[in-house]
Amino acid sequence: MKRIVISDEAKADIRAIPRHIAMNILTAIHRLAESGAGRVKTLQDKDGEKRLRVGDYRVRFTEEHPGTLRIHTVKNRKDAYR
Repeated sequence: MKRIVISDEAKADIRAIPRHIAMNILTAIHRLAESGAGRVKTLQDKDGEKRLRVGDYRVRFTEEHPGTLRIHTVKNRKDAYR
């Protein structure tokens, strides 16, 4: 299982989301770290940044050091790429 590091911005994003949706997002992040499963795409022109799709939300992250996921933001899809 990969280590998960969540930025302060991502923590604030998660706190602002309704609890049941936030739990789905955290479950998806855990599943990604554990098995690599999830709807992941590499973002263009973002230096290795990827996104995980969870319903209407996008989790932007990078894979650092072997075995570490750094979560940058968790935003609604309408705000995720601005």
